[in-house]
Amino acid sequence: MPMTEQATGAPHPQPRPRSGGQSAPEQVTGAQSLIRSLEEVGADTVFGIPGGCILPAYDPLMDSTRVRHVLVRHEQGAGHAAEGYALATGKVGVCMATSGPGATNLVTPIADAHMDSVPLVAITGQVASKAIGTDAFQEADIVGITMPITKHNWLVTNADDIPRVIAQAFHVASTGRPGPVLVDIAKDALQARTTFSWPPVMDLPGYRPVTKPHAKQIREAAKLVTAARRPVLYVGGGVLKAGATAELKVLAELTGAPVTTTLMALGAFPDTHPQHLGMPGMHGSVAAVTALQKADLIVALGARFDDRVTGRLDSFAPHAKIVHADIDPAEIGKNRAADVPIVGDAREVIADLVQAVQKEHSEGQRGDYEAWWKDLNRWRETYPLGYDQPEDGSLSPQQVIERIGQLAPEGTIFTAGVGQHQMWAAHFIQYDKPATWLNSGGAGTMGYAVPAAMGAKAGEPDRTVWAIDGDGCFQMTNQELTTCALNNIPIKVAVINNGALGMVRQWQTLFYNQRYSNTVLHSGPDDVNPAARGTRVPDFVKLAEAMGCYAIRCEDPADLDKVIEEANSINDRPVVVDFIVHEDAMVWPMVAAGTSNDTIMAARDVRPDFGDSEDD
Repeated sequence: MPMTEQATGAPHPQPRPRSGGQSAPEQVTGAQSLIRSLEEVGADTVFGIPGGCILPAYDPLMDSTRVRHVLVRHEQGAGHAAEGYALATGKVGVCMATSGPGATNLVTPIADAHMDSVPLVAITGQVASKAIGTDAFQEADIVGITMPITKHNWLVTNADDIPRVIAQAFHVASTGRPGPVLVDIAKDALQARTTFSWPPVMDLPGYRPVTKPHAKQIREAAKLVTAARRPVLYVGGGVLKAGATAELKVLAELTGAPVTTTLMALGAFPDTHPQHLGMPGMHGSVAAVTALQKADLIVALGARFDDRVTGRLDSFAPHAKIVHADIDPAEIGKNRAADVPIVGDAREVIADLVQAVQKEHSEGQRGDYEAWWKDLNRWRETYPLGYDQPEDGSLSPQQVIERIGQLAPEGTIFTAGVGQHQMWAAHFIQYDKPATWLNSGGAGTMGYAVPAAMGAKAGEPDRTVWAIDGDGCFQMTNQELTTCALNNIPIKVAVINNGALGMVRQWQTLFYNQRYSNTVLHSGPDDVNPAARGTRVPDFVKLAEAMGCYAIRCEDPADLDKVIEEANSINDRPVVVDFIVHEDAMVWPMVAAGTSNDTIMAARDVRPDFGDSEDD
């Protein structure tokens, strides 16, 4: 079968038996072999739903003392929960579904994991091997469907192959550029008798990820850094995936260069650090966006120059040389040509770059960024992040999210859905540590927050987990609150309820003459059901209580802190807070889609005046 994985990442030792040696072969079913294999690779949590073709695996799963199964309410929830688990713990997330619609319901989270480089193993049942290709009941070619959105996938029709394939799946998912893989197992392979022994011999020809960067490229990058007058460290999610946050801090402080962290990299460098300019991109801080535009050198570390950061690509950072370091060679030069391309693991790249810069310093080559910092500080002092309080006395969504962040216990993990609340959570909560911010960046998947929070809490039960969600996103996957209530997974959910699809409404305000077509959520058109006028449907408090949660509604700014503290004090069940917020709040700054980052607006009709920098 064709290999679809990208040849990227770190070699990983083959999974070893917990007993420390080769286990003796024993007669088991394929299903028992699957569960034993999951135990041996260290999988301790599986999110899934049983069904006909995967059912044989659920019988031995019931007997496992090392693998916990969380019965979700929808397979999409299983996939996002596995993502949240993986991002919070640093381990591989695992989800399981049956054939046909069970498997296809995993497609969205698999695509999400693929875009955001999340290590995920999806295990699906398939119809019996003799029935494959006959359009049998609940048959779907999930291997073919997911081929473009997985690093690799396998169809297993022989029970003897199960241990090897599971070992390979976890290896591929977790090494190089992390990502999702899928293992589709025919029902008769799960039912057949086989022998089980561990560890299996893995055979992955062509999969040889590169982790060590080329020394010459590192030296060239260090020379550019010390020669530059306006450098920027452009940090992407790859730095978090590589566990390179400590090395990044050393490099930043050694060079004195400003740092921008993308939406996927928040927490990789402390928000409170004086060298941090904030998040770049469509809704990035003015200082971060402008620094990249005015830079003469961009050092991209584990970032991919995606359109949400660059804006119109041909106008992005027109005067900058590019050092691009990434574990995935396919990313280098894909969107922006690199003057110094570096393939390697971000941790090793940054560690080597620190040594190379130190050598440049010892030889008297040190960058002078004084004039650059004068410009940067002027931009961030003139155009800080902020918001206005609504004149009608209603809740400001930005203030709600800001206070949740300020009142949250130390080490809290935050997840977010997609839209306005996601951007406000990125801006107004401070992320000083890695693995405290989980969101759907590349795919922009509505409905991500609640199941991802569930997975994060399952993996890190001693940490507080807040899901910051919009009323639109919340209505896509809130059924997983039932899962949380029944499985002692006490997450906290803030529903930022403005009664609309907020980000879409913002675009309609700005670009569609305030024609709000199909973005109102809480009531239907008056001509369809006049009786619903002025009501909010559904009532999220009643809905949450029906699913076994503690629920509160907050509408008055005077009650805000009291309500958040009440939510923080309850840890024996999920908590949902319905925050009724002003519907016209907008996300600023903003670069309109398809335009140059030079057109950034700090607020509506406010275009920053950057003047002439000393280096222009």
